[in-house]
Amino acid sequence: MKRLGRSIIPIVFLSLFAQGTVFATPSTTYWTPATSDVQPFNVWHIGVDNYFRLYQSAAEQGSPGALPTDVGLTVGVLPYEKLNMETGIDYLGPARLAHSALQSMGHSVLFNAKLGTPEGAFFGSWFPALNVGIFDVGTKSQVTSMNIVDFLVGKTLGPFGRIHGGGYYGNPGSVLMRENGCKRYATVASGLQCLPGQSGASANSGGMVGYDYGFWPVKDKAGNEYNKWVFAADYASGKNYIGGGGFGMYHYFTKDISLLTGPVWFNDHVINGQWKWTVQLDINF
Repeated sequence: MKRLGRSIIPIVFLSLFAQGTVFATPSTTYWTPATSDVQPFNVWHIGVDNYFRLYQSAAEQGSPGALPTDVGLTVGVLPYEKLNMETGIDYLGPARLAHSALQSMGHSVLFNAKLGTPEGAFFGSWFPALNVGIFDVGTKSQVTSMNIVDFLVGKTLGPFGRIHGGGYYGNPGSVLMRENGCKRYATVASGLQCLPGQSGASANSGGMVGYDYGFWPVKDKAGNEYNKWVFAADYASGKNYIGGGGFGMYHYFTKDISLLTGPVWFNDHVINGQWKWTVQLDINF
């Protein structure tokens, strides 16, 4: 029954994608999806991401103290060596002490998909990894319907880690793709209107860059080699929901189970508040 379930779900995702129902968090470096990694075929991934304040000053009381907890499931769906694809779905928990748009994100789902080629797939080992994807595709019009399309190039820098870079373009109709998370001419009833001093200008495009460096190589009992520790950092431009970045450390308990922690900063403090601390659990199976 377990093998049957694994074969059916990728087919469902693929059929949805083919019919134009585009698919929230794909494979990520840290805060952004600025990585050329794609889930291998039939390998499932569960991720639980938390972002919260370690403390708040008196002046910060009432500002966003935490982002919605993200619980995601991703799977690789193409059985090819030189062409990989992953699809995923994320559930966002409630965020009561957050920007009104982020509160609206609570108890919602987001979808994602990503197609990519690994390094050296064409024209020799020098050829970089290439990815195109879509993420943060939600079902709440003008809020979670960010529908962000991205293109990335990734390359290993010999013994100095890996770097990934590219650009993104999101739906300008989503308030989370606008400065301050609001619209200037929205109705009061919608809850999306700008307050005095807020611009609501479109900020739905930008660039992304990510870097990771693994060290302390070990082998498990089966002879699989992996890095026990990985340093990761990334950044996305744009004064919107995804604009920002951070750096932190992954600790791999096994090659398939890791815990990431570190600080994250944001470009738009009205939407996301001040910097947060993140703890992220990742499991492949």
